[in-house]
Amino acid sequence: MTGIVARLNTAIAKSFIGRWFLLEGSSHPRARANTRFSTEIRAGFATFVTMAYIISVNALIISDTGGTCECDFDPMDPLKGGAAAAGGGVPGASAANRIAYCGSNPEYMACVDIIRKDMIVATAAMACIASTAIGIFSNLPLGLAPGMGINAYFTYTVVGKFGSGKISYRVALAAVFIEGIIFLILSILGLRQWLARCIPRNIKVATGVGIGIYLTFIGMQSSAGIGLIRADPATLVTLGGCNAEYLDASGVCTAGRMESPRTWMGVLGLFLISILGMYRVKGSILIGILFVAIVSWFRNTEVTYFPYDAAGNSRFDYFKQVVNFHTIQKTLGVMQFELNSGEFWLALITFLYVDILDTTGTMFSMAQFAGFMDPKTGDFEGSTPAFITDALCVSLGAVFGTSDVTAFVESGAGITEGGRTGLTAVMTGFCFFISLFFAPIFSAIPPWATGPALIFVGSLMTKSVTDINFNYVGDSIPAFLTLVMMPLTYNIAYGLLAGLLAAIVINGTVFIIEKLSRGRLVPPNKNERDPIMSFRMGPQGEGVLPPWLVRLIRRFKGQDPLEHVEHGIGAGASQETLPTPDTKVTSHIKDASVSAGADTGVGAGAGAGASANRSNGDGAIGSTGDVEINKEKISENQPSTTSGAEYAQTRRTSHHRVNTGSDRRDDL
Repeated sequence: MTGIVARLNTAIAKSFIGRWFLLEGSSHPRARANTRFSTEIRAGFATFVTMAYIISVNALIISDTGGTCECDFDPMDPLKGGAAAAGGGVPGASAANRIAYCGSNPEYMACVDIIRKDMIVATAAMACIASTAIGIFSNLPLGLAPGMGINAYFTYTVVGKFGSGKISYRVALAAVFIEGIIFLILSILGLRQWLARCIPRNIKVATGVGIGIYLTFIGMQSSAGIGLIRADPATLVTLGGCNAEYLDASGVCTAGRMESPRTWMGVLGLFLISILGMYRVKGSILIGILFVAIVSWFRNTEVTYFPYDAAGNSRFDYFKQVVNFHTIQKTLGVMQFELNSGEFWLALITFLYVDILDTTGTMFSMAQFAGFMDPKTGDFEGSTPAFITDALCVSLGAVFGTSDVTAFVESGAGITEGGRTGLTAVMTGFCFFISLFFAPIFSAIPPWATGPALIFVGSLMTKSVTDINFNYVGDSIPAFLTLVMMPLTYNIAYGLLAGLLAAIVINGTVFIIEKLSRGRLVPPNKNERDPIMSFRMGPQGEGVLPPWLVRLIRRFKGQDPLEHVEHGIGAGASQETLPTPDTKVTSHIKDASVSAGADTGVGAGAGAGASANRSNGDGAIGSTGDVEINKEKISENQPSTTSGAEYAQTRRTSHHRVNTGSDRRDDL
């Protein structure tokens, strides 16, 4: 079997697929080390299994809006849940009245059940499309799906349960759709990446740590984990692990803590994953998940996912169907644009803010976890196509009737399994496609089977905490607030916001004091601080326009796109100059691993993670063409400026990569 897998890996690597996804052995100069087809497939499946809960959870949350279902609630009619139903008083009715009335209407609830089934299909379909697209076009091992957190905001704050909020479900979808279009424009122009680069380095690192703790917190709860943590009226959270009969209406354990067999089954799964991971057994996370899931499918056990009650029987009956497909009936293309509504724009701005901080922060954290971040550029490989894909899928998700699509931190499970290319994401997307037809099987993986994987991955993500600069308070406090606020507020965006505000206030105050004292009052260890943040439009301050757009403009004007490119036209562009067309070049293929100190090549291929080449800012995957510049000719063409002299001197001592545009992703 090992020989068959090895031959398959070799054959795939040498094919078009291998070159496109930069697999090891593909002969591509930028091939990623230790990437194999079999590993990527296993990693993609691991990501899917840890993300599969979103199919049912997102459907449950979004269906709470009531979707397009019509409830005959009348705030002025006591017979239809109006004011008198609440004991009279102020005309009109509260949201609670609407929720109570609509929730007791059998016809309305039957419609809501159809909405839930629509959302199961919509969630799986969007996860399939988004994950596959980001894998193909950005070559990143990320899983995308309608996001947790933002879906709760969409449902319970914007629309309200059963439509009790300030705007309707249809109008909220229109806000999500327009948000995606705005993000698409920001991504194409490179402004979304720029906004992300404005985030200080320590906060970026703390974001990864915070997400790891946040992921662990999710894995320890009961909704998507092992139930080790439960609610507490005094301390908010406390030790749980009790059986269902000991839970009160608010989910608090009244007795029997740590007596739940399901919790102990989850602990066993975590132990199994940890031991296998310690011995570096391939597929350790997947083995742990499947072990717990299969044991939980037997009905005559204390840990069964199908107990002999109404809910268990319903799940088991659905599980036995094996194959089942539902056609979307009520949520496809139902957007309603009410641009004159103030609440519409408020929701739109909030969606924008949350997505900038949440999705962008998650992508950067996953890129750092996978080793794709370039410390010199502050960007990661494939950032532009990744952000464009995300933006398009946000709008497409609104068409399907769901909230914002985002990158999932559960992608860390696949990365931990060795996923390093877009094949991981493609496999994840394929699994979601299969789930459209085999939803009964995939929905039967209990939360105490996926919880151990979330905890294990969360522990791995916290290792970068040592990279935070704790020597300077102006760096450590914002980073600390970032990582603790994420799990404590159950929101990635709030953690990022807390860190950014703390960094601005603390370091802004130090700056003002220093200026007012004319430099006499300075923190003793100020020299140990990291740069606060960068407002450069490009990774090296090259101006406003992203390099791919500069090249396109030059081609449109009939100019050589590689001749004397001043990145960022009219906005403080660098004076560094590329060799002119008469510069003698010799094409050759060389190793993609080039020293960051020696290589100052310019081109779309200089993305983070795959090489230390100087990136132009779009982060797309680079071309296969490298050129070696004739040393004698450089001296004749070097610019007269100081930066130009440094440019020529650098090139006299090194080989250089200049983008030839041969890779299709360069021009994306």
